[in-house]
Amino acid sequence: MTPTPNILLISLPAMPIQNESDLYEPIKQYLEDRGYSVKGEVRGVDLVAYHPDREPVLIELKKTFNLKLVFQGIDRLTLSDRVYLAVSASSAPGNVLNQNQKSVKKLCRRIGLGLIQVYFGPRKTRVDILVESGPYQPRKQKLKFKALHEEFTNRKGDPSVGGITRQKIMTAYRQQVVEVAACVAEHGDYSLAEIRESTGVKKTSSILQKNHYGWFERVARGRYRLTDLGKEEFESLVAESVE
Repeated sequence: MTPTPNILLISLPAMPIQNESDLYEPIKQYLEDRGYSVKGEVRGVDLVAYHPDREPVLIELKKTFNLKLVFQGIDRLTLSDRVYLAVSASSAPGNVLNQNQKSVKKLCRRIGLGLIQVYFGPRKTRVDILVESGPYQPRKQKLKFKALHEEFTNRKGDPSVGGITRQKIMTAYRQQVVEVAACVAEHGDYSLAEIRESTGVKKTSSILQKNHYGWFERVARGRYRLTDLGKEEFESLVAESVE
């Protein structure tokens, strides 16, 4: 199947449907216009479409996208590689597809399921193929993996518990900032070269100049000390580590 051209202005609101069976006729018409023979409720499958030159299309219908629909689609993949999940368009606040369309589409691609959305407008009905069915091989994001690897390698110990919320994560960068802050707190106005030599932190210059947390201030060319904020937050971290 190929995406249908838009025949409904986006500004027109999607009308709510009463039953998932309301999706059947527009999707059936869409497929029949493309040479498919369509029948409903075949051995438990909501919609089955046959084409003389293509693999059968199996479609499961639901008013809204949910986990049960995904489970049904996965089960249908044992019968055909061309399985689609079909839902109605809705402006309701709880519509998962509206709230997380990018993530839902990514999920369907990873599983190999197609995704159809049907708009019931005041004047026209539109069938949109949001995701085509079929095997999917995600492209590896080398830069993101490199960042992940470097963060894992450079972070000392395991300072952050997985799953925590509303707490600052002790990243490798933050650990290095703390090391620099500890050095400055101990020695007072210290030169950049002295800090780098004492801590062994290669990014000392960048940490001091970018001053991401607002902990440092320059007192003279190449010499730094802690700000009041730096002293307060550093002392708080030290207290937490002692507890």
